[in-house]
Parts: sequence; C-alpha cells; structure tokens
Amino acid sequence: MRLPLSGRGLVVAAVVAGVLVVPLVTAAPASATTYPTWQDVQRAKGNEQAKAAEVNRVQTALQQVQAVAAAKSAAAISASEAADQADADLAAATQTATSLQAQADSASATADRAQQRAGQLAANLYRDGATDQMSTRIATTKDPGELLYQLGALDQLSSTWAGVMDDASVAAKTASSLHEQATRAEDERADLASAAETKAAAAKSAEDAADAAVEDTQQHSDELYAQLASLRDTTASEQRGYELGVQVAAQKAEQQRRREEAAARQRAQQAAAAAAANPVPGTSGSSSGSTSGGSGTNYPSTGGVVVDPAGAQAYARSAIGAYGWGSDQMGCLVSLWTQESGWRANALNVSSGAYGIPQALPADKMAVAGADWRTNAATQINWGLAYIHDAYGSPCAAWNHEMSVNPHWY
Repeated sequence: MRLPLSGRGLVVAAVVAGVLVVPLVTAAPASATTYPTWQDVQRAKGNEQAKAAEVNRVQTALQQVQAVAAAKSAAAISASEAADQADADLAAATQTATSLQAQADSASATADRAQQRAGQLAANLYRDGATDQMSTRIATTKDPGELLYQLGALDQLSSTWAGVMDDASVAAKTASSLHEQATRAEDERADLASAAETKAAAAKSAEDAADAAVEDTQQHSDELYAQLASLRDTTASEQRGYELGVQVAAQKAEQQRRREEAAARQRAQQAAAAAAANPVPGTSGSSSGSTSGGSGTNYPSTGGVVVDPAGAQAYARSAIGAYGWGSDQMGCLVSLWTQESGWRANALNVSSGAYGIPQALPADKMAVAGADWRTNAATQINWGLAYIHDAYGSPCAAWNHEMSVNPHWY
C-alpha cells in the first residue's frame, strides 16, 4: 500500500485543472473558518510584507477547509465499510438460518416416516395380515411347526418394530434440535438485519455530510486558489499544482520523520534486549515500510464513486507529461497501481486503511489534491503522481522499489 508520499515544490499546472484569476465577491462563510476577502487581497498587494502575510492567511484557510471535508470523507468511508460488513454478516446469517430450517424440515419428515412405519409394524404385531389376531393363532394352533413359525414371525416383527422405534426417536430428537437451532439462527438473522439497516442509514448520512462538505470546500478552495494566484501573479491552475507539491512534500517529510523515529526506537529496543542477554553491546535494525495495498483489499460501496479502471488509466496517461515523464513510464505506473488497487477508486485496505488508486495512507492525505478525493479517481491520481514525483522521481523508480521489498510497498 502506499506509504503516503508527497510531491515536490513546483508541479506543472497541467496536472490539476484550474481557472484564471477572477476576483469574485466572497460569500458568507459556511463554517467557523474566517476566509480572506478580495478586498484583503487587493490591499495586501501593494506591500510585500503584507502580501506575504496574506498568502500565509490564504494558505491557512485553504488547509482548514480541506481538513473539514477530509474528516467527513474519511468518516464516510468507514461508515460505508461498516455497512458493507453488516450486509455480509446478514447474508451469512440468512444462509445459515435457511440451511438450518431446511435441515430441520427434512429431519421432521424423516421422523414422521419412521413413526408411520412403527405404527404399521405395531399393527402387524396385532394382526398377521389376515383377519385373525396373531396371538389367538399362536394360542390355538395344534401344529408344532406352525407354532414355531408363528413365534418366529412374532419375534422378528418385535425386533424390527423396536429398531424402527429407536430410529423414530433419534429422528424426532434431531428434528427438535435442528428446529431450536433454526429458531436461534432466525433470531440472530433478524438482529443482524436491524443492525444492517441502521448501519446503511448511518453510511448514507455520512456520505451526505461528506458530499455537502466537499461541495462547500470546493467553492471556497476555488476562490482561495484564485486569491493566491492574484497575490503571486500566476493562475489558479498553477497555484493548485504548486500547493499540491508543497503539501505532499510536507507529508513526505513528516512520514520520513516518523519512520526514522520508529527505527530509532527499534534499535534502542534491540540494544536493550542484547544488553540484557549479553554484556557485549550491539544493535541492528531498520525502519519498515507498509505492506502492499493489494493484500486484504475491499471495495466499499461508497456512494458517488465511479469505478472505471480504464478511464483512470486514460486520465493518468494524459497527466504524466506534466512531470516530464515519457510514455515509457506509463507501463510502470500501470503495473504499480494494478498491484496496489487494480486502478479502482474505492479500493480500501482493510488492515491499514490505505485507500484509493494510489493507496494513500492515511486516506485523507489526498485531500491536498482536492476535497473530492473519496470519490474522484482524477483527484486520487493527481495526489499519487505528486507522491511518486517527490518520493521516487518517476513511476518506474517507484515500481522498482515496490518489487525490491517483501511485502511490497512504495
């Protein structure tokens, strides 16, 4: 899965679609964030110090609004995964309840047949098939041979009847036990059905909240990027690319810092263990990477996600040139993200939480590429390309690293 990587400072504008700077009237904030106004921007442009301060203010507002939508989108993914798991549990419980009920019905039929046969044999013990009672014929027969024959028949019928009665008793007990199990299974199925319904409603609510936050964030971020472009005399498109690279690079630096701290802790633990076992000091160890996103991957039915691997690859093919990569790099990128996610925008690693086509870890790192990272393959790809650019320089270098470690990661 993806070690959350980041893109380098300057990213070519073509990577992320944008618009030219168009000063607009700022709408009333929809959240606690205080957004800079165009009047603030215009006043700051006349003074370099004020301009720098305003750039920082705009960047802070941008990060704050991204964070709000990112949190709600991450919650929507978790809720969707929980709802899918509840559906899977319900399906398994339904299958179990149905199977047990079928077995119980079959056992009941077997018990009924055994009881019917026992009744028939009991009648044969009373009658020999004619109109005379068998006991009367045994008592009145004068022929010793006939007497022995009648006694033998009676003994055989008695033994058979006893065996059939035993079978009937076992079948009845089995049927009773299976019916009890079927009843418990149906109760469990009903409980799981209720839970699945509750979680489905929660998932829908979380998705609605995420969609609303994404829409609000996109409206504000469009204006904030335009304000940055005005302050820096560039375009909104260039600012999107630049800010993506800067923030992904910061993510990469933070990730590296944490890995180095983890490696240092591991070395210290190994040194302490070695010192306890042997007075001669010695240490070893290195930081470990994440495992491949292709292992233990689910595809939650997150609302709004369009799963289109071919379309995602087409978009990536159109975007890699912005980094100076040739068509030879596309093959490596296809191999890399095929292994990681199958190029599916809703790919979720159930053990780590890595998400999306590039398997960002944590998933909401992709928020720096756009508020719609949960559902938009292009936004995921923009983040992933920036990550590869900053961490490895090219898709082939990332793919070579992926293949050089086991378990695989990049």
